[in-house]
Amino acid sequence: MADYQKVIVKKYSKSLSKKSSESRYWKKFKSPILIKEYASVSSIYFSPVTPHDFAVTASARVQIYSSKTHQPKKTISRFKDIAYSACFRPDGKLLVAGDGTGLVQLFDVNSRAILRTFKEHTMPVHVAQFSAQKTNILSASDDCTVRIWDIPSETSVNVFRDHDDYVRTGLVSNDNPNLILTGSYDHTVRLWDMRQNECVMTMRHGAPVESVLMYPGGGAIVSAGGPTLKVWDLLSGGRCMHEVSNHQKTITSMCFDGSASRLVTGSLDHHVKVYNVEDYKVVYSVKYPAPVLSVALSPNDTHLVAGMANGLLSIRQRQAKTSETVVKKKQESYIRGGTYKYFMRGQSNQAAQDDFAVEQVRRNKLTKYDTHLKKFQYGNALDEVLRISTRSAAVVVALLQELIHRDGLKAAITGRDDVSLEPLVRFIVKNINHPRYTNLLVDVSDVVIDVYTPVFGQSPLIDDLMKQLQNKVKQEIKFQKDLTQTIAALDMLFARSGISSHAAMSPSTRTAV
Repeated sequence: MADYQKVIVKKYSKSLSKKSSESRYWKKFKSPILIKEYASVSSIYFSPVTPHDFAVTASARVQIYSSKTHQPKKTISRFKDIAYSACFRPDGKLLVAGDGTGLVQLFDVNSRAILRTFKEHTMPVHVAQFSAQKTNILSASDDCTVRIWDIPSETSVNVFRDHDDYVRTGLVSNDNPNLILTGSYDHTVRLWDMRQNECVMTMRHGAPVESVLMYPGGGAIVSAGGPTLKVWDLLSGGRCMHEVSNHQKTITSMCFDGSASRLVTGSLDHHVKVYNVEDYKVVYSVKYPAPVLSVALSPNDTHLVAGMANGLLSIRQRQAKTSETVVKKKQESYIRGGTYKYFMRGQSNQAAQDDFAVEQVRRNKLTKYDTHLKKFQYGNALDEVLRISTRSAAVVVALLQELIHRDGLKAAITGRDDVSLEPLVRFIVKNINHPRYTNLLVDVSDVVIDVYTPVFGQSPLIDDLMKQLQNKVKQEIKFQKDLTQTIAALDMLFARSGISSHAAMSPSTRTAV
């Protein structure tokens, strides 16, 4: 006796969906929390160390928010004017910020005490960041200068003066702490070398530069000015590789995700957009109630925070899966010799062609409806597949097709009361106008009507479903008639336009044709 062949469920081509995996991922940043600050939020910066608290700069104070409770943990308000660009040191223990008077102040995060004050700028300082060396600080000011400070001596060790307008953005390379990148309202992006104490590369953005980023490795940078993003190749002398303009107004802030595979931008057009850095196409967009001045994404990609011009702070959180955390830990873990992992390594390796592999014969596990079908219990098989019809209509259609091939459809339908017949009729009503299933379900409807016509009128439930089926069929017929008339009208229009274009040709042209 031959082995039982399971019901083959036909696989249909997937319909196009607007919800891509990318959009589903970013939509997981749910439950936006809106917090009202005293003034516009000019800067947001996440701590590099867990639990990745974030510093929010607004008005004349800096607030450090907890990433778990989304409430302020500490408030630093020892500024004489508006504060700018609060930034954590890589170890998360110190914080630096500039202000409107030209001061750059260094704070202890725990005690909030001022540890150092740097006073050589003469105008507001909009950029203050730590160097990867931890003993230096970068600052850039509206006095057109960029300075590198030595923390122990409170003096500037490098001063760069080549900009001709306000310097509103800058950073220190994480891969080479001697390289400084700045952007200015003079429409230029400049790369400075501390060892030569001069500008080694200049790129012209074409608009006042609001934000700059450097890719890991230092081979490429991104600049934002006006509604335009530009990507520059530093290895080829500052050549512009990409130019993207998807915003309607000025881009004010940018950040990377944890893997630097996505670029997040905020703009005055109320939108935050996410770009895929492979082709710089927008993969997701979020609209906010006010112009966005600052945006930041946590290093572990669980928090998206945006600050707006009206003082609103929006916090969106994504619940990271346990599998993501496990994968990251596995990637970070190092297998030392002599440990259990060291001796168990290689278990996932695939066998080579010359290796002898022991063949394993797995038992063919049948679904419940296949089990009933194997025993020729057609009615029970139909009941079982209708019970799971909410998950997949294709499975029900495949079983109905199999019953028709076995000449068992009438046997599976006959002998039912209104309660057991109701799921089948409801399935027919729901899917009879589906183009993939119409032909089959029309045949099934004919069998149901032939079997149960003598008892129609005895069950209000079945009678109501049959009226719904009748109305749906009428609507579909009317739709098909309207569609046929529309196609005929379009054919007439196309034919008339063809005749008109032929008549408009000159006699010599028609003769040539």
